[in-house]
Amino acid sequence: MADALKRYAGPVAAALVLLFVAGAMWLGWQRYDRDYVVAVEEDGSAVTKVIAAKIAGVSSLKVSELNGTIQSSAQDVRGFGLLKSDQVVKMPFSVDYFVDVSGLDAGDLEWNEQTRTLIVNAPDVMPGKPNVDESRRTLVQTNGLFVTRQASEALSRRVSAHAQSRALATARSPERMAQARDYGRAAIGKLMTAPLNAAGYGDARVIVTFPPERKGRNREQWDVTTPINEVLANRQRQR
Repeated sequence: MADALKRYAGPVAAALVLLFVAGAMWLGWQRYDRDYVVAVEEDGSAVTKVIAAKIAGVSSLKVSELNGTIQSSAQDVRGFGLLKSDQVVKMPFSVDYFVDVSGLDAGDLEWNEQTRTLIVNAPDVMPGKPNVDESRRTLVQTNGLFVTRQASEALSRRVSAHAQSRALATARSPERMAQARDYGRAAIGKLMTAPLNAAGYGDARVIVTFPPERKGRNREQWDVTTPINEVLANRQRQR
């Protein structure tokens, strides 16, 4: 038996290596086809189509949205400094703010029976990826003595990247984050209202805190006495 296993070990290992290489090549071809191969009609003309799509579940609560118009610029230098060009674009953008409510558990929910107050120690509000709508550009100015196709493509990529970066920096500014947290407080408070009402605590007050507000703060100042899961469980037993 041992000799038989030794005799077949080499071919099996070789087959596994071949399968691994073939799988890697197949995945590589799929990625190349998705990103670089042009889809065409029967007459050879390029076609607009969805190349790849994926849908996934999320556990984040959208609490607010930042909208506006952004101006982005970029420069390009070629030909040993002789060919200089620049581009300025204005276009609308939006950034969504989310709270990952999947991170909330019983340890983050605390109850003050005397004041009938639920304290929610929530994860911080986070801005999502900026959505810069280049299809609705209101201004495009390209300047240069001679703008090559490569320079034009580079300017377009840089303008888009600069717009994304500036939009995200704006969304993360202290003023915008403070506004988003206010909306997050309202959204999470509304989310917690349903179970409180169902448990007979419709008059309870909900206080939502975020990590920057809890730094250096003494939790005992809230005089929290009982975790909310125990409160709701006791309420159910009393019915």
